[in-house]
Amino acid sequence: MINFCRNVVVKCAINFCAVFLVATTALAIPSTDATIAFNSEQSKTAIDIISKLGNRHYSSQSFDDQLSSSFFDNYLKRLDGNKSFFMQADIEAFEPYRYRLDNTLLKGDLEPGYIIFNRYQQRLIERLSGIVENLPEMVASMDFTLDEELELERKDDPWPLNTEQADNLWRKIIKSRVVSLRIAEKPEEEIVPLLQKRYQNQLNRVMQSNSEDAFQVYINSMTALYDPHTNYLSPTTSENFNINMSLSLEGIGAVLQTEDEFTKVVRLVHSGPADKEGQLQPSDKIVGVAQGDNEFTDVIGMRLDEVVQLIRGKKGSRVQLQVIPVSAKTEDEHSVIDIIRDTVKLEEQSAKSEILEIYHDEQLFKLGIIDIPAFYIDFEAMRKGDPNYKSTTRDVSKLLKDLIADGVDGIIIDLRENGGGSLQEANQLTGLFIEQGPTVQIRHSSKQIYRDGKRTSSSYYTGPLAVLINRLSASASEIFAGAIQDYQRGVIVGTQSFGKGTVQSLTALEQGQLKITESKFYRISGESTQHRGVVPDVAFPAIYDKQKVGESSLDNALAWDTINPIRHRKYFDIPAVIPALIAKHEQRMETDPDFIFLKDQLQVMEENRKITSLSLNEETRRALQLSIEGKALAIENKRRIAKGLEPLDDLETDESESAADANTADTADTAASASDAEDEDKEIGPLLTETGHILLDSLTVYQVDKVAATTKR
Repeated sequence: MINFCRNVVVKCAINFCAVFLVATTALAIPSTDATIAFNSEQSKTAIDIISKLGNRHYSSQSFDDQLSSSFFDNYLKRLDGNKSFFMQADIEAFEPYRYRLDNTLLKGDLEPGYIIFNRYQQRLIERLSGIVENLPEMVASMDFTLDEELELERKDDPWPLNTEQADNLWRKIIKSRVVSLRIAEKPEEEIVPLLQKRYQNQLNRVMQSNSEDAFQVYINSMTALYDPHTNYLSPTTSENFNINMSLSLEGIGAVLQTEDEFTKVVRLVHSGPADKEGQLQPSDKIVGVAQGDNEFTDVIGMRLDEVVQLIRGKKGSRVQLQVIPVSAKTEDEHSVIDIIRDTVKLEEQSAKSEILEIYHDEQLFKLGIIDIPAFYIDFEAMRKGDPNYKSTTRDVSKLLKDLIADGVDGIIIDLRENGGGSLQEANQLTGLFIEQGPTVQIRHSSKQIYRDGKRTSSSYYTGPLAVLINRLSASASEIFAGAIQDYQRGVIVGTQSFGKGTVQSLTALEQGQLKITESKFYRISGESTQHRGVVPDVAFPAIYDKQKVGESSLDNALAWDTINPIRHRKYFDIPAVIPALIAKHEQRMETDPDFIFLKDQLQVMEENRKITSLSLNEETRRALQLSIEGKALAIENKRRIAKGLEPLDDLETDESESAADANTADTADTAASASDAEDEDKEIGPLLTETGHILLDSLTVYQVDKVAATTKR
């Protein structure tokens, strides 16, 4: 089955609270025996953080009563976002702190935060202890024929008024868990022990919480109000951050974060083990980890650092992940992914090229495709004077020359899933496609604006060019794509990019580090890439859910804005042909099986977003699951029949075989005959193929016949 859109998503996971990240978020107004307290180093660190935010952060916010109120709300949200642990009486007891957090924190007084944290700790211990003790009786008394429902998100609901309301909420939460396990065909006798073990593990971790856990969640509830990329890194977190940045860690090549009680995949490292395996996707939720063929360890509610330690391992060893796919409609859907751990190598991050032979308007063309997974440079080798040091620009320059020598009719730069990297390389890569000029503007918090780009005139590729982007194209990718668009140097195709247009730096603190947003990127047109990203000239259906992926999905993301543009050359009148390109693209899409398939999936996604509650009636829930599977099978078979493939009896058919079938027919509509289609490169999918058609539709604007002779000085 073609893996276009695994994110046909509805938020059906039960959002308890970030037990694992918050790790112990209890509070101590009625003090417990294990009250957590802050220390003098944390007080000094808090004062230092406030000072640096005030002096260096791009937004220049005042730490006043208004920010204090937002800080108060955000802290409660981080501790108990689903409003399932605190009671209304707790919130009323905390309310006097609402406009005092600014004054206390400026003095290094962390007491309000620790009081709230300890109360939360207390509520967690009370609730989890009660569940572990009473779970067998609770499950035994459940009636799965009753027509009752569980709300999927309670963030807009009030906190429970009393113990009776809280107990009823948790009865429904646990009942939903039991229904999920029954639908997953878990043996009845194993359900209670599994849930008891899960909640006991959470309770054990809560009991291990320490002052640094409380400090980190409290301070980051405040730093997040400045923007989502500004945060405090504890000494342990700093160590993990530095390991990840070096790309030297042996593991699966995935960046993870916590979301409620789940560990969520943020992104995959290009050419890393998980990326190569091909099943794990951004926004998938990891619920279990197994070493080799051993039994799965349930990681729901586990601290992020503990989950990471389970996933990391020796190169060549095998790890299994049990995940709730981003495409899952309910948390009843699980899949198991097998990954062999490895080290991500620089050469595997390198740009690569291939040639697409494509029939367009009854004529055969050759297009060069350059896939750029990241903007990389080997700074150490460059400093040592190594003449063969690796960089994105050096590698692409060589690939470009080879493609031109092969007589291609145009170039496609594929930036999908390229999360950025070296700003220097983004600037220099743009220089391969323009004669001279600026590439980006960088506005510092001091209001000073710096400009960077290609300073001297030199040879460059002048032929037809298209840049393919998607929602995971970010940062340096957006600078390159934005510059190509502003110079009207090529056609931008795909979906709106991520919108990461800010620059962070690391600064040392009394303990740990502060990652702080100090600057913002702007295009030469004066438009920021922040929040909005790059909007393509010709848009494809959005595979990734904007509500879950992208800068605009993050709380307190800095806004899009503009500064003065820079005078710059416009190479071709590309805007003049965009309407015609869109019309021809849409005409092809009306009959293209793969794009029809994608649109059908996106329609289902929109329908699922409207689901706000989940039935606790087992028969109703099973019917929902069958309906979901039936829709998915119908959509897949509609695509297969249109492509001349045999329909499937069920979705358990080997997906690799199905994907191979899909790729075999990816470009069949462009070929003159079936035999021509069989000769197509099987690795080139429908999105790249359609980008090729769009590029060929635009040839007239370049006024060239072939690319082979289109470099000049």
